Amino acid sequence: MPATLTDHARLPLEPAKIDAVIFDLDGVITDTRCAHQAAWKRLFNEYLKERGKSVRSGYTPFSDADYSEYLDGKPRYDGVRDFLASRDIRLPWGDPADLPGEQTVCGLGNRKNRYFNEWLANNRVHVFPDALCVLQSLNRAGFRTAIISASKNCEAVLANAQIRDLFGVKVDGQDMADLGLPGKPDPAIFLQAAERLGVQPERAAVVEDALAGVQAAADGGFALVIGVNRGEPAHGDALRNSGADIVTTTLSSLLPEQDQGTAGVPVDALPSFWSARDQISERLRDRHLALFLDYDGTLTPIVEDYRKARLNAATRAIVGELARSCAVAIISGRDLEDVRALVDLDQVFYAGSHGFDIAGPRGWREQLQQGVEFLPDLDAAETALTDDLGNINGARVERKKFSIAVHYRQVAEGDVPAVEQLVSRVLAGFPRLRASSGKKVFDLKPRTDWNKGQALLWLLERYQLNGSEVLPVYVGDDTTDEDAFHVLRQRQDSGEDGIAILVRDDSRRRSLANYTLENTDDVTDFLKWLAASITAGGTA
Repeated sequence: MPATLTDHARLPLEPAKIDAVIFDLDGVITDTRCAHQAAWKRLFNEYLKERGKSVRSGYTPFSDADYSEYLDGKPRYDGVRDFLASRDIRLPWGDPADLPGEQTVCGLGNRKNRYFNEWLANNRVHVFPDALCVLQSLNRAGFRTAIISASKNCEAVLANAQIRDLFGVKVDGQDMADLGLPGKPDPAIFLQAAERLGVQPERAAVVEDALAGVQAAADGGFALVIGVNRGEPAHGDALRNSGADIVTTTLSSLLPEQDQGTAGVPVDALPSFWSARDQISERLRDRHLALFLDYDGTLTPIVEDYRKARLNAATRAIVGELARSCAVAIISGRDLEDVRALVDLDQVFYAGSHGFDIAGPRGWREQLQQGVEFLPDLDAAETALTDDLGNINGARVERKKFSIAVHYRQVAEGDVPAVEQLVSRVLAGFPRLRASSGKKVFDLKPRTDWNKGQALLWLLERYQLNGSEVLPVYVGDDTTDEDAFHVLRQRQDSGEDGIAILVRDDSRRRSLANYTLENTDDVTDFLKWLAASITAGGTA
């Protein structure tokens, strides 16, 4: 009998056994079930009522049980067909181009899609906080992640919820149509996600809430099938009977205890740094400041061409002034030589390529060994990406010493999925590399437990800045900076001190930061405030 996870159980995602986790979207990551269910109910009750009048008979209204049995997790047209069959109704299949009013399977499916998109245009998709927590933990640990959905609206839902960057691979209803993949309970969509991730099913886990999805994953030979039951207890039993190895009511219970609660808080709920500067001034008093700064989006605005992100003279001057009074490090995804040339301050420490390549004052430099062994993989991946992306206008491949950035800010919106698919295809050939998403960029990095947070800890230890007399402050704007925020949160939980500051971005919904700054101009004002505090004797 499959196990039920208690609130203190741990998900057996051991890197020695599992490389990737594939998530269903609706009901697992996002709570759009009510929106889908309402759209289906509106469609079928309208149709059944119309049909009842035309054939001079009554009709049985659409029910919640109908949604779970005939529609949940299936491609839209398959759901229409199966529900109508339950009422002994047979309609012509029609064509996907059928108008929403046509009496065909496709016509009815298109009418439902119109109803759902009306909801999406006027509402914000809710993301389950426990799902965010799990995804952030898996990304920090280096697991590959994919999102699947039978819906062709998957991309729109991810954009509405602002969570696309949490997944390295997406396979949705549009992909199924393009590739001719059958719907659940056939395992084809999961197998396609595994292929794009570059893993075998026996090295991947699936997280699903629909019975058809659980059956599909079980039939696909995946290493672990996790059933998510956010509804009635009886649904948990049905998930087990369909093939779930584990059933849980909350994804938080799938994390080690020390990782629970790390999904962050809504950005809108975070206080501005300026509202707390008096208290922070007290924390700085008689302490040594260790200041860590991201570059793009923090010291300089994000620009269309990443090569033109120049540091202005005023910001450079204030960073230089601070570096003469305290430890200052720039931790960037850029190549070390690139970010060092852009900042051009000898007294500053630099951690390039997300911390794999570190340099400091007086010519000191250190390349971390765990990055060197991946150089042949990065070389080959760079060649493949350059060849494959050469025909997509605006796509740029930026090779760094220990990572590769694929920029698509200047790519036409309609070509972005092609960039994503090419990156996924190349990545599948290099299992020792993993991908993460930032602001209009895909980063390919070594599959190792190293990130901006680990670089921060390394610098603190290397320069003996980890005592109680030191106050580390990190300022960043990107999803990769959350790793550093996570490290500072852990310090706070263990009784040490640290301050994490997020530079606001409209695309971010949650963060592990303590405070916010509005933009890069606000960052410059913050740095001026720090310099004035040091001059006034607030820190040393």
